Amino acid sequence: MSTSDIHIQEHQEDRPRVKTAPQSSKISVPFSYKASDDGTDENLLILLHGLGDSHVPFFKLGCSLKLPQTAVLALRAPEQIPYLYEQAFQWYESFDPLGELIQHPNPTPALDLLSKITDHLVNDCNWPPGRIHFFGFAQGGSVAAEFGIRWFKSHVGSDFGSITSIAGPLLSYPTLEKLSSTPVLLVHRKPPAEPSIPKAAVSALKKAYQRVQDKLLEGKKSGMPSSREEWEPIMRFWSENLGKRQMSGLYEVLSGAAPVPT
Repeated sequence: MSTSDIHIQEHQEDRPRVKTAPQSSKISVPFSYKASDDGTDENLLILLHGLGDSHVPFFKLGCSLKLPQTAVLALRAPEQIPYLYEQAFQWYESFDPLGELIQHPNPTPALDLLSKITDHLVNDCNWPPGRIHFFGFAQGGSVAAEFGIRWFKSHVGSDFGSITSIAGPLLSYPTLEKLSSTPVLLVHRKPPAEPSIPKAAVSALKKAYQRVQDKLLEGKKSGMPSSREEWEPIMRFWSENLGKRQMSGLYEVLSGAAPVPT
């Protein structure tokens, strides 16, 4: 190849660097949103809280992570848990009339909600699905994993950037001819720590997703990861899957004849 076959072109991104903030008129539940601290909205981390919680502490968590080029959106579940006066919410009906946990709950209302929200994020706020990353705890993790399947089935060839589920197994038994390529990380603890997951949880995920990582946390703690060691596999997973936007002023070398100006 001769030097005349090489030319240099400034690298440009088609998507806007700063995304449009989500609108409350298009999202029917309370939420909190924060653009990326570094001014480049390349990724969107959507946080889904667990049963009996709200979006507020998860929004604080998302902001404290300070992931590069990553905006944060924390959503509150749509239903308040019956007979409780505190701010405790559920993504779907979780208790029977006697107050016992429903063994086979129906997450369809939560999946319908996330479908409308994601359509708004993609169509109105310029977020490509491949740059949307979900993080869910327990019930929120289950909803995120189920929604990844729903989206993949209804948007052929479209996957999310990643899904991280903290002790949130699938609620269904998927049967897909083709598996989603969305990377999934399932983090959980050994029983009797809470929340724990069924023994078949990992194999169920692998019936829906090609790339599933399983991380068992040691110790006798319960709940969310709470130490640097427990967060390390999650941060490593994000480092492997978060997108990175090329900054302006970078150039790429192209082979072939330079385009003729018109």
